[in-house]
Amino acid sequence: MSAAAPLLEVKGVTLQYRVGNVAVTATYRVDFNVEQSDRFVILGASGCGKSSLLKAVGGYLKPTEGSIKIGGRAINHPGADRMMVFQEFDQLLPWKTVRQNIVFPLLATRKLNAREADDKAMHYINLAGLERVAESYPHMLSGGQKQRVAIVRGMAMEPEILLMDEPFAALDALTRQRMQDELLALWDASRFTVLFVTHSISEAVKIGSRILLLSPHPGQVRAELNSLPRPQDPVASVALQDKIHQLLFPGEETAQS
Repeated sequence: MSAAAPLLEVKGVTLQYRVGNVAVTATYRVDFNVEQSDRFVILGASGCGKSSLLKAVGGYLKPTEGSIKIGGRAINHPGADRMMVFQEFDQLLPWKTVRQNIVFPLLATRKLNAREADDKAMHYINLAGLERVAESYPHMLSGGQKQRVAIVRGMAMEPEILLMDEPFAALDALTRQRMQDELLALWDASRFTVLFVTHSISEAVKIGSRILLLSPHPGQVRAELNSLPRPQDPVASVALQDKIHQLLFPGEETAQS
């Protein structure tokens, strides 16, 4: 009996964009697969093309070479099967409450009626512990709360894969750690599939069950680390961070995040 096909297949993907008359190569022949319920992290330094890869998976950027498929279907445009969470705080509609921000895309797809959309929104609001701010407007929320709402809005759409582009990068260190914990708690509750981009080694180790390491510009696969447990003690975490740092930056001695 053959193994099930991966949820997401990225094969030989080269991405280019133009700066004036010059073609800049962001990634070169990148391959990876994402399985159902993976917490798959793309890790690399700034400029390695990891955000460009996420945009290509989202259908916003067409590969120059190679293919991207989800569920065996070629990705040619954005779709509700792939929801994206960005790092910017201002992803929410300022004139709508938290509940209304989550309901809005559910209604826009025309798959649910108003009551069904509201029930689903409240389910995810409760799951994320946002009940107390459900009727608050974005300007009344902290940065961490806004990001939590953006994540929950994506989850409520129940996409095949949730795409996260450095979603916690603009938060202060303590809020960032709390949001990482909350993302993992949400994943434990519903086991959604997430493709997460970061330049932080420590964040990749904390979030990822699998980590793809990209070389500096243009991004090429340097290594893939699979079946990673969540490090339960600081020593194991630091050891894994050191290993990743050595793979990304040969010749340097200590991990840096």
